[in-house]
Amino acid sequence: MDDGDPDAGLFGDTRLTATGLFFEAHDGLVAKLAPTMDRAGLSPLDFGALMRLTRSPGGRLRMTDLAAQLFLSTSGVTRVVDRLQRGGLVRRESSADDRRSTYAVLTADGTDRLRGVLADHLDDIERWFTGLYTAQDLGDLITALRTLRDAVHPNAAKNTAPPSTASESAVEPSGPTGT
Repeated sequence: MDDGDPDAGLFGDTRLTATGLFFEAHDGLVAKLAPTMDRAGLSPLDFGALMRLTRSPGGRLRMTDLAAQLFLSTSGVTRVVDRLQRGGLVRRESSADDRRSTYAVLTADGTDRLRGVLADHLDDIERWFTGLYTAQDLGDLITALRTLRDAVHPNAAKNTAPPSTASESAVEPSGPTGT
């Protein structure tokens, strides 16, 4: 841009650059991870839902909590769970305490499907994301992303079991991509 351009400061704002780079990186990463998910017969949203369930006590979440964590409407999470249920990857379970609540529960087939795709998915993550950073930079990035996630999506981590080891926290699911 021309230095005399009155809009140079406006359009060159660092906040726009940071946001643009974040979205470009996200979109590119999703595209790089998609082939492995496609081979496993899972959409990124399906994978994210299954990962949320694996990290929840008893492999189960109330449908409303799963919706909040995936940033979906109740009808949106119903469609995801319907699809996963048709595939035998989850089942619905009524709450014994509250007749209005229904749980999505991970099945053994759902766990097996995740096990089958996880090694390749982690290889993809290492190649296209985490392997690009030093351990310190990755730790700083995880901290920064948690800060952002907690500000814009405070229910994302609600009712999920924490990773059992420090190395697992580097691949904590963060939404539809499940990374």
